[in-house]
Amino acid sequence: MYLALSGNIGSGKSTLTRMLSERYGLLPVYEPYAENPYLEDFYGDMRRYSFHSQVYFLSRRLEQHLTLVRDTREVVQDRTVFEDANIFARHLQATGQMEERDWQTYLGLYRGILPALRTPDLLIHIDASLPTLRRRIALRGRDYEQDMPGEYLLGLNRLYEEWVGEFDACPVLRIDGDRLDFVQDAAAFEWVCGQVAGYGFGLPLLR
Repeated sequence: MYLALSGNIGSGKSTLTRMLSERYGLLPVYEPYAENPYLEDFYGDMRRYSFHSQVYFLSRRLEQHLTLVRDTREVVQDRTVFEDANIFARHLQATGQMEERDWQTYLGLYRGILPALRTPDLLIHIDASLPTLRRRIALRGRDYEQDMPGEYLLGLNRLYEEWVGEFDACPVLRIDGDRLDFVQDAAAFEWVCGQVAGYGFGLPLLR
């Protein structure tokens, strides 16, 4: 089984990825943000480093799919390549932070690798408002994220709402990240697991 987690920056994807991997014995595949040599520069000057940062994420995500996701039977992934293109790169292009020629080059690369990608069996999307995102970003304490503009996060949320609403490659489970604190509240996490089971994925054996 291939579970995929989606959601805005600070929504709790990485934590839920870890919790689900431990609960179901899945291989966790995390977003390679810490390895991105452009990320801190990107948050300081998005227009200059947008293409560099997005191409790096695209290349690493393809590597993850080819080496970890495609041939691993039971896996859970923190953010997908579909979000890289349809949310983050698209937002940069739409707001003028990525030049049109760079966007077209990026889009060509993305479309070229799509046939090599495994489709999730279930997409778990975490919805979260700006106050929740800001609170969680502050708690995890990454310096380069602390001054992230609210309009940037709101713009990503708008694109997520559109993308998730149209996503039909697999079933989608949406979680209210404002209401459900699946980290601190054991009952909230059990609710998430119950919803996953409702799609046919549960203990003792995953489908």
